[in-house]
Amino acid sequence: MKKIIHKSETRGEANHGWLKSYHTFSFASYQNPERMNFGMLRVLNDDIVQPKMGFGTHPHKNMEIISIPISGALSHKDSMDNKRSIEVGEVQVMSAGTGLTHSEFNDSKTDAVNFLQLWIIPEEENVTPNYEQKLFSEAGRKNKFQVLVSPKDKQVVGSLPIHQQGYISMIDLDEDFETEYELKNGAYFFLIEGEVTIAEETIKKRDAIGISEVEKVAIKANKKSKLLVIDVPMM
Repeated sequence: MKKIIHKSETRGEANHGWLKSYHTFSFASYQNPERMNFGMLRVLNDDIVQPKMGFGTHPHKNMEIISIPISGALSHKDSMDNKRSIEVGEVQVMSAGTGLTHSEFNDSKTDAVNFLQLWIIPEEENVTPNYEQKLFSEAGRKNKFQVLVSPKDKQVVGSLPIHQQGYISMIDLDEDFETEYELKNGAYFFLIEGEVTIAEETIKKRDAIGISEVEKVAIKANKKSKLLVIDVPMM
């Protein structure tokens, strides 16, 4: 078993006033040669956008982009004529492929938005751009792994597709609940809330542990917790 632990305080940080962003991996002005990726997971940003602020229209190409709101709602607009609000409980997937442009904006006058954005390197380049969004039931992840994203050619029923052999799951754990996660590739465990012990390592809110070269790992919730699992090929 290989392990790598990333404590929340070791993440890169950028404060632009309207945006506060924590970078697990090298991104923009945060460049760390030892924190470039975990396998095909290239970016994991934890963003807080202030009221009535947002990201202007900008381009992407050949990347699988997944957005997961933690609090608040984010308005989305893109070059594929999608105009939607992304809310807590929903997941958005964009396959940028040959190229697209999009913008995100916090329409609230009073509340900040906190969301996670993941970039996964695709297994095939220059595909036709695609956008999908779905609301996932809270009951579907209570003490069990709810698959949010899966490979387009091996799509798990009810999940959103990406052009990579990767799986993203979420689980809401009750205190003292124990379970196991069976790895398909390497798995990056990002703790959104709470405290858990994974493979005998204890991690707290916004900490992460990457695990590979093992079939399954034991998980125990030391507190009520919300855990994101990003299972991706290791290059």
